[in-house]
Amino acid sequence: MKKDFISLLKKIPSDTRPAWGKMTVQQMIEHFADSIRVASGRAAVQTILTPEQNLQKMQDFLMSDKPFRENTVNVLMSETPAPVRNKTIGGALKELEAEIKYFFTVFEGNNLQTSRNPFFGDLTFEQNIHLLYKHARHHLRQFGVEVS
Repeated sequence: MKKDFISLLKKIPSDTRPAWGKMTVQQMIEHFADSIRVASGRAAVQTILTPEQNLQKMQDFLMSDKPFRENTVNVLMSETPAPVRNKTIGGALKELEAEIKYFFTVFEGNNLQTSRNPFFGDLTFEQNIHLLYKHARHHLRQFGVEVS
């Protein structure tokens, strides 16, 4: 998925309407770049929103093959999607590519490192990979791209 994700996103026409949710293709790409910033630790998260007694259940879910449900609510996001910050989808894709590269660079130097996720707690490289893969599949499905 590390190499395929960008090429799959490039195949989605910019005017594709989501099967659920309100984000445009570009807003989704930028949202995903934000998620990778959290996974790499570039966007520092201080607070874990999930009660401690539920964290193991959440981490078990992220390591499972169960997909995110359609319309999964993210309490950190507004009802109205954030305005785009790049002038074009191409610019958003370049931003995403840079964040993916940075994520792998961070963990290459120290695979024992963790980063804090507001919903899943402190995650290892492997846990982050599972979460990002699950998240990527969710948004690809949202825009009509099925991944086996």
